[in-house]
Amino acid sequence: MKIYIATKNKNKCKEFQRILEPMGFTVVTENDLGRELPDVEETGETFEENALLKANSGLKETGMISVADDSGLCVDYLDGAPGLYSARFSGEGATYESNNLKLLAALKDVPEEKRTAVFVSCIACVFPDGRSFTVRGECHGKIAAEITEGNGFGYDPIFISPIGVFSALSPEQKDSISHRGQSLRKFEEELKKYMNPEDGSEC
Repeated sequence: MKIYIATKNKNKCKEFQRILEPMGFTVVTENDLGRELPDVEETGETFEENALLKANSGLKETGMISVADDSGLCVDYLDGAPGLYSARFSGEGATYESNNLKLLAALKDVPEEKRTAVFVSCIACVFPDGRSFTVRGECHGKIAAEITEGNGFGYDPIFISPIGVFSALSPEQKDSISHRGQSLRKFEEELKKYMNPEDGSEC
């Protein structure tokens, strides 16, 4: 059974593949379609709403079960920013580096105890028959005072989780505690319910 991952982010695609392929799904991405799908305007007011917008767009374009993630970093000292705007925090043409540098500058001289933050990941799944669900994962931590090079992407080089800076962790370590690792595990359990509902039908 095919399932479409509605994201242009290769890192997210890999994380979804690790969950979905062992369940028997054939994971389809934009690259597999041979055409570029339209960007989705993220007009939602929550991570869940934006994830559903992207998943529904994927369903409309492909007709397949479609899955999308919306995630972000919410810093308490900045009243939850960058939040929904995490990917474009430093403006048009934002890069991982420019976003990290802007966030570090915004927290310059802020003491460690006030640098608390939470990484949020919401996953939405929509089905051709109109059913849908969302799940949410969170990882609480702090913002570092400087960048730590290594693995990962996004804000990983400056986010200190309970077991260390994300970028310094192995993929397995990160998956065990990260916001997306948590949401993917919840997603896997919820998807199983839709594949094997009480009436015995399949999605």
